[in-house]
Amino acid sequence: MRTFLLLPLFAISSLSLGAEPYQVSEDDQQITLSTPELEAKVQKKGYVTGIRAQTFVDKKTGFKDAGYGLDIVDWIMEPGSDEKYRDQLPKEMVYQFGNDYHGKGQKRSIEGPQICTQAKELSPTVIKGKDFVAIRQSYKYKTAAPGKKTGSTWTQNMVFPAGKRYFVSSDRIDAVNNSPAMFLRVDMPGHIKHKEGDTFSEIYLSYFGDKGRIPSKEFLTNFAPDEKFNYRRDRLERAGQKLPSRIIRGYRLRDAATGKDGPWLLGMTLDPAIVSEGWCHQRGYVCMIEEFGERPIKAGEHFSAAFIVGFFDSIEEAEKVYDEHRGAKEVAVDEKGWKLVK
Repeated sequence: MRTFLLLPLFAISSLSLGAEPYQVSEDDQQITLSTPELEAKVQKKGYVTGIRAQTFVDKKTGFKDAGYGLDIVDWIMEPGSDEKYRDQLPKEMVYQFGNDYHGKGQKRSIEGPQICTQAKELSPTVIKGKDFVAIRQSYKYKTAAPGKKTGSTWTQNMVFPAGKRYFVSSDRIDAVNNSPAMFLRVDMPGHIKHKEGDTFSEIYLSYFGDKGRIPSKEFLTNFAPDEKFNYRRDRLERAGQKLPSRIIRGYRLRDAATGKDGPWLLGMTLDPAIVSEGWCHQRGYVCMIEEFGERPIKAGEHFSAAFIVGFFDSIEEAEKVYDEHRGAKEVAVDEKGWKLVK
């Protein structure tokens, strides 16, 4: 019979997996975990949510993520402009568009602040079982647009399964507001820091088919998110086209010192229909924003997306993993175990 342990904060322990242990340590700033395949850190203070920047390490190759973090979370949003009431909004909720950062699409924040930069502190919980380590964190939004309530809850589960070079995660919103098209904005898998493409050799965007492998030279000058490499679900729906069978986004790492290619770092959204927009543009770094939801929702309802984020030796390997888990919308995890929920 399996036994599971829910660890309190500030614990330091290891969990044996045969001859190889998971190591998990905590202090007041962060959680640090090490598996036989991966290392990662989750920040408690400062720039929070997801995996801390450049701490996600592939032990097989020694490569690590090249950006500002993985599965990083922003505001709850909907289509439309906030121009008529911007003077009533907290500064962190004003959404400027018609520029190279955000493009021409009119969007507005329903609830804020932007969690990653403004929440300042979260209280993650570590859950450990025989064949996994998981981290759960959540936040109640504190600010809202005129006519909207505060208090919608974001919950993130990240599971690190035994024997895998990836983690499985989900982001969920339990809404306290009605919206005709509510969505959540996340970085998926994450942005890319680089100097003239020195940290990556290619981008991969599965929804562009044969044109989905894009060389780093395409990201040497800034361009707006809707200028090129932009995906929108409603554009396909209006054209009567099928949605893509997979949503896989990411980049092939490159050693900045030697130019040697490393593994692919990819983020998969396991339900293709949940993704409303995918950005991949240059703005001093490669910005890889993903928005999911953008469907009608009522107060008391929830929506979520499930992801797999990690290192892969080939696109074909990633596709195989995707197809095994396609359709999942959320990760459920407790002291008894975890599963992807379809």
